[in-house]
Amino acid sequence: MLADTHCHLDLPVFDQDRDAAIQRALEAGVTRMLVPSLSVDSAEAVVRLSEKRPQLRAAIGVHPTECKSWASRTPVRLRRLAESESVVAIGEIGLDCYWDAAPRDVQHAVLREQLAVAGQLQLPAVIHCREREDATEGDCSDDLLLLLTDWLRMLRESESVLLDRPGVLHAFSGSARLAASVARLGFYIGVGGPVTYKNAAIRREVVASIPAERILLETDAPFLAPVPHRGRRNEPAFVALIADRIAEIKGLPLQQIASITSNNAARLFGWDTRS
Repeated sequence: MLADTHCHLDLPVFDQDRDAAIQRALEAGVTRMLVPSLSVDSAEAVVRLSEKRPQLRAAIGVHPTECKSWASRTPVRLRRLAESESVVAIGEIGLDCYWDAAPRDVQHAVLREQLAVAGQLQLPAVIHCREREDATEGDCSDDLLLLLTDWLRMLRESESVLLDRPGVLHAFSGSARLAASVARLGFYIGVGGPVTYKNAAIRREVVASIPAERILLETDAPFLAPVPHRGRRNEPAFVALIADRIAEIKGLPLQQIASITSNNAARLFGWDTRS
């Protein structure tokens, strides 16, 4: 069994064959798929989609590139959507220095508010972090570590159950040092298609340094398709290719990596692994 912990199945690129893509994933052994939102409007769509299909779960939140859409009633809308049993996380939230779509202070404020919502609802966070020029470290990750550390302090003061499963850094592209830092904070690390790329030797070294018990599989579909589908639309079925590459890096059987990462996802998101 496999889990794709990050796939944007709500996007229009799947409108013509969404059900077929889900069926292909099931045939590939993917029994759970997490669909994160990018805005409040897309959060409503993600919840509707996930409620109709038992293999899907939803994460709701405002992506850092959409921070300018944040309004005073946004937390209220998120809490209302979280009443759905399909919602298992707050995300995709975080910081983004690559597109520079919102001022740094705005991104920080919106992230703090969404982490507060996550704490109130006791839902883990799906975190986005992208540096300028796709660097492995920089202002973005430095700021994120400070914000997450502060959030965890508040969780500790309230004796929150999230201390054992605060969230995941999705599509991780940082350094081994950063990976170790977030793992020490209790976060999982999402690994996707780029680990299969020919020019990704450094990324594979980072994955080798991460304990398997801290790794989650993800496609980030429709983006970042793994080899041999690179350059084409990604989809959840391809998570098996990512699992295979990680098994090779770790020197472990594919079944063991599938089992470990699926159990990691079940532990973080509070779901079972059965279809």
